[in-house]
Amino acid sequence: MSDQEEEKRSDRSVGSDGSDGSHGAHYRRLRPSGGYRELRSFQVTTIVYDATVSFCERFLDKRSRTIDQMVQAARSGRQNIAEGSRAAAASSQTELRLVNTARASLDELLLDYEDFLRQRGVPQWTRDDPQALAVRDVGRRTDQSDRTDQAYSRWLQHADPEITANAIICLIHQANYLLDKQIAGLEREFVRDGGYSEQLAAARIARRAMGDQPSPAYPLCGKQMVLRTARKGPRTGSQFWGCSGFPECKGKKEENDPTDQSDPTDQTNTSNE
Repeated sequence: MSDQEEEKRSDRSVGSDGSDGSHGAHYRRLRPSGGYRELRSFQVTTIVYDATVSFCERFLDKRSRTIDQMVQAARSGRQNIAEGSRAAAASSQTELRLVNTARASLDELLLDYEDFLRQRGVPQWTRDDPQALAVRDVGRRTDQSDRTDQAYSRWLQHADPEITANAIICLIHQANYLLDKQIAGLEREFVRDGGYSEQLAAARIARRAMGDQPSPAYPLCGKQMVLRTARKGPRTGSQFWGCSGFPECKGKKEENDPTDQSDPTDQTNTSNE
């Protein structure tokens, strides 16, 4: 996967379709939500969480309160990504808040590992340390099956706590980097498209402007059409019916135009589903 594709994946959670019965099975939600399991940030924080549980069991005093604090911080870093992804359907601000909470929790966990090394007089790997470079190299692999705790087992399952702690620190830095990109992407999206309430109001106004007419079926494929608004090009702001089968089917109907048309450019650069 290229860096550009990785950034795109990290910027936003993948959406899923839902139906409320108003347009049949092809109705799509106004805002995407879910898909967090495909996020690289979620995958890395899952490894960090599992590795932290194992680290605390092996190397910390069972009576230490630090164990609960570290495990809860690692868990928060993971769970808030999932919760934020699901909350995206109704509130972009809630999603942003939860992802930022995940980021803050990982910073707390990072300090715990740094404290562990410092208080024992153990050196922390530098950014260019061969071991740190090797850990980061695993994260660059394109094979998703390699992105599990097993791929890092030679560090995470090592008998020396110095090596395990340093490797987890590297993974936390990776997760923080991905979350920073994810937060930046969510902020750009909010500035560009507004929040859920704004989008819902705009969609309702557009529907009323078209007389609340039911969505037509595209005659060539038989699938229901969805109301969309052109966001680019000379027809920016205009309403049209686009086939719900896009991109396989690129059919569309302009407002008050009974003639079926096909315009991939308009279809690609629109949303308001």
